[in-house]
Amino acid sequence: MTNHLHMIAACSEGHELSDTLRDFKKYTATKVVDAIENNKYESRKNWLLWLLKRDGDITFWQPGNHPELIHSRPFFQQKLKYIHENPVRTGLWDREEAYIYSSARDFYGLKGLIGLSYFY
Repeated sequence: MTNHLHMIAACSEGHELSDTLRDFKKYTATKVVDAIENNKYESRKNWLLWLLKRDGDITFWQPGNHPELIHSRPFFQQKLKYIHENPVRTGLWDREEAYIYSSARDFYGLKGLIGLSYFY
């Protein structure tokens, strides 16, 4: 999506999902800022860096998240369907597998951008 992210995530035994999400947000925010800083063609560099690095801290993600525990296979399928159909519902694409940043591509036999693990 252009302004938010939906994902189904899990942690290995002994790790907390909240810690993983915190680390994910910190890592990705830092990578976005690094990409802007190192892009000599970015005409809005100063403005973007001012916006993202106020008071020396990086602010890229909105605070908080809305996790839901996946408690069954049907619930997992419901959430996966919602995520895959989101770009179509918002009018970005006419087919869920056409959105390059969606894992739906893998379910249609196309190459996705990241490797997936499967719940079922």
